[in-house]
Amino acid sequence: MEPQHLSDNQRWQIALAKDRNFDGVFVTGVHSTGIYCRPSCPARKPLRKNVVFYLTCAAAEAAGLRPCKRCTPETIAPDEQAVLRCLDVLRRSETLVSLGKLGVITGYSPTHLQRVFKRAVGLSPAAYHRALRRERASEALSSGLNVTDALYSAGYSGPSRFYDENKDRLGMTASAWSNGGRGAVIRYKVADTSLGPMLVAATDKGVCRLSFAEDRNELEKRFPNAELIEGGAEFSKMLADVVAAVEQPGHAPHIPLDVKGTAFQEAVWEQLRQIPPGETRSYAEIAAAAGNPKAVRAAGSANGANSVAVLIPCHRVVRSDGSLGGYAYGTEIKQELLKREQPDG
Repeated sequence: MEPQHLSDNQRWQIALAKDRNFDGVFVTGVHSTGIYCRPSCPARKPLRKNVVFYLTCAAAEAAGLRPCKRCTPETIAPDEQAVLRCLDVLRRSETLVSLGKLGVITGYSPTHLQRVFKRAVGLSPAAYHRALRRERASEALSSGLNVTDALYSAGYSGPSRFYDENKDRLGMTASAWSNGGRGAVIRYKVADTSLGPMLVAATDKGVCRLSFAEDRNELEKRFPNAELIEGGAEFSKMLADVVAAVEQPGHAPHIPLDVKGTAFQEAVWEQLRQIPPGETRSYAEIAAAAGNPKAVRAAGSANGANSVAVLIPCHRVVRSDGSLGGYAYGTEIKQELLKREQPDG
């Protein structure tokens, strides 16, 4: 089973059994003593209430824990080091670095590296590099460059390459990025839910905004040059699915999204979507899983920059001590969403 698919209860049972097969898959953080251990650590097990599980040593250390001197969990993180090396290479390169070359750099086979990287970051190396290029293109467009110059400066061989690479995920063209949604058609509706009025907006590619206690004015601020149309037959079908996702989080059919962010933001959002309903992760865990264990504050910012609440479940991220932390739409809504996701919720 992949580590992100293990529940905290399963991790606890593994730790109680001191199962060596899961060493390197996750670590056990003991906040009462300030240390973290391998699942197989021979030391006496702590009280469950004092334990928080982390996917990586880096996430545990970002949460302020130090490695156990008895089981030395920090010595079993070669995969993490390989991922960090890949991230550094990809960030420095304007052109795509092949999986084979990354394998040579890290000493991993391409197949194994692909699996390890995607498990840690949530994206394949190629997808992560594409996200970096989109980020550079967005920054160049925002700086005032025309579309063609911006795309060349971001590392694309030309505009056609950009559109071909992004045709399945973008609802707005590159020029629309720097022009407040110019040329884009966005349908929207404010729906009544048990959590209060909810704004849902979508391009032809997917939902681009889901928020509470907002209305058309928010869309006009975000997309001042887009064509905003209320409702529509096809949109109504999507709206029903979105409302279902809010009323029963984690139990709705797949809903397409049209969201854009920096490479790190998109990696964070991908990690958020991998948190199973009924479970939570800390900001430190999300930062490490997104490929930058020291960027706990940036992970929090990326969490806050999420434009589609619930569908990208930023409400499942809490503080390292287990307290709720903040939420853009109020802690009462966050608490209610988490409550609904519990088996007895």
